[in-house]
Amino acid sequence: MITVDVIIQKENKVLLIQRKFEPFKDKWALPGGFVEDDEEVITAALRELKEETRADLSEDTLEFVGYFDAPDRDPRGRVISFAFGTDLNGTVPLEAGDDAADAQWFSIHELPELAFDHRTILASWLEE
Repeated sequence: MITVDVIIQKENKVLLIQRKFEPFKDKWALPGGFVEDDEEVITAALRELKEETRADLSEDTLEFVGYFDAPDRDPRGRVISFAFGTDLNGTVPLEAGDDAADAQWFSIHELPELAFDHRTILASWLEE
């Protein structure tokens, strides 16, 4: 299975969604989800971001962060995730949607407990 995760950073804040369903129901996570059979990973990243937060970004605003493939990163089975990120300069409308119960900005210095390996993904982005 292949997923995407998207980091939207604005100054010292990062956009997180609260998961509506298991696994990690009610935990905070990066926006993202499964890549559909007929789409490229960057297209999936933009689609998932828009579905979960209503943020509508263009492909050229995202940069590749890396892939994350630890065998135990997802309790549903073997899942490899491609992560993308952007340092946002403007504003973006924010409204939880799809399988996100909520969407909020969090200080990168005061993050809640994150689902999956999203703390590792975010750390990779912040190290660049």
